[in-house]
Amino acid sequence: MSGKVAVIMGSKSDLPGMGGTFDIFKEFAVPCEARIMSAHRTPDEVANFAKTAESKGFKVIICAAGMAAHLAGVVASFTILPVIGIPMPCEPFNGLDSLLSMVQMPTGIPVATVSAGSAGARNSALLAISILALSDENLSQKLKDFRKKQSEKALLSDKELVEEFAKRQK
Repeated sequence: MSGKVAVIMGSKSDLPGMGGTFDIFKEFAVPCEARIMSAHRTPDEVANFAKTAESKGFKVIICAAGMAAHLAGVVASFTILPVIGIPMPCEPFNGLDSLLSMVQMPTGIPVATVSAGSAGARNSALLAISILALSDENLSQKLKDFRKKQSEKALLSDKELVEEFAKRQK
C-alpha cells in the first residue's frame, strides 16, 4: 500500500539528513514511502514515479537533493501534486546551490521549498502534514496540539531563563 507522502532523495548520501522527516511522520502517524532517485542519473524512473504518484494514492511529494540538483523541479513538472523541496547541504556551497535551484522555478511549475538540512527535513514533513490536514480533521487537531506544545515549551524555556538570570543578578 502506498503512503500518503512520498519522500524522494537524490542519492543515498541525503538519507542521514532526512531523519527528522521520518520522525515527524511517525509522530503524526502519517504513512510515507521513501525512495532514492536522481533527476540526472535515473530521469526515466523519476518521471514515471511522478506521473503515477497520484494514482498510487500519494497526496504530497517531498524531494531532497544536494548540489544544483533539480529533483524537486523535475518531479513537479510531471505531477500536479504539491512538491516540497529540501536543499541538502554539501560542498562547496553548503546548500546554497540546492536552494537556488529549488526556489528559482519558472512560472507555472511551483515547488515549495523549506530551509536546508535537518531543519528543512522536519519542516518538510510539517508542511506536508499541513497540506494533508486540510482534508483530515484528526490530523488537523494533531497539528494544532503539536503547535501548542511547541509554544508551551518555548514559554517554559523563557520562564526558566528569567528565573536563572534573576538568581545570577542577586
